[in-house]
Amino acid sequence: MSKIGISIILPTLNEEDNLSLIIPEIISKFDLNNLIYEIVVVDDNSLDNTEKIMNEFVTKNQNIKFIKRESNPSLPLSIYEGIENSKMDYVMWLDADGSMPVDDMLELVIKQKNNLNDVIIGSRFIEGGGYKGVKDLSKNKLIQAIKSVRDSNDSVLGMIFSIMFNKVLNYLMKVNVKDLTSGFVIGKKLYFPKEIFKDAEYGEYFIYLVKHMMKHKIRMIEVGYICETRIHGDSKTASNILQLIKRGIPYLKVAYKLRKN
Repeated sequence: MSKIGISIILPTLNEEDNLSLIIPEIISKFDLNNLIYEIVVVDDNSLDNTEKIMNEFVTKNQNIKFIKRESNPSLPLSIYEGIENSKMDYVMWLDADGSMPVDDMLELVIKQKNNLNDVIIGSRFIEGGGYKGVKDLSKNKLIQAIKSVRDSNDSVLGMIFSIMFNKVLNYLMKVNVKDLTSGFVIGKKLYFPKEIFKDAEYGEYFIYLVKHMMKHKIRMIEVGYICETRIHGDSKTASNILQLIKRGIPYLKVAYKLRKN
C-alpha cells in the first residue's frame, strides 16, 4: 500500500475529557501502524480546559497542533481552518467525542491507501455500519438503539433525527452516498476548498461536499462503521425537538437547492 501523510482534524467545543482519551489512543495506534500523521485540534472558543490540555499535548508532541479560533463559532469553518493549516497531502476529520472509533479511522486510512484519488467516507448506513451499537437499523433494531442512547450522554432525538434525515436527504438528492450527515471523511487536501464550508451553518456542509465531488467527478467510497455514543459531555446536535427542527432546516434547504440546480 502507498505511504501517505494524513492531517487528522478534530473540531472541538468543550471536549476536554474526550480529547484526553482520544488523542493518546490516536497516537498509540497510528504510531503502531507506522503512519505519517499530525493531529490538528481546532477549538471554537471552549469554556472548559481544552486550551490548557492541548497546550500540554503540543509541548510533548511535535505532531500535534492547536488552533484557537477567534471568529464566530462555526463547525464548518472550524473544519476548513484545520484543512487550511494542515501540512499533509491528505486530511481526515471527525468528531472529537469518541463516537467515531480510532480503529475505524485506521480502516478509512487503509481504504484511502488503496484508492489514492478517491474520497473515503465513514458511513452508518451501509453494510458494516450502524448507530449507537446497533449494526443493522433496517431490521427493526431502532428500539435497541434508543435504549443504548438513553443510557449515554447522547440525545435519543438526535439519533432518530440523523436516521430520518438521511432517508429524506437521500430521497431528495438521488446520489450514491447513503450517509449524507457523515462528518467522517478522508481525502486529498486539495479536494476541499473553502466554498464547501463557507455558506453552511452546521453539518449541512457535507451535502455541499458531496455535490462538489460529483461535479468534479471525484469518486466517493463509503466504509461502514459503528457510531458509538459519546464518551463524555453533551451532544452538540440538539437536546429537544424544536432545536432539531431548527438544525434540520438548513439541510433541507441545501438539498432542495442543489436538486433544483
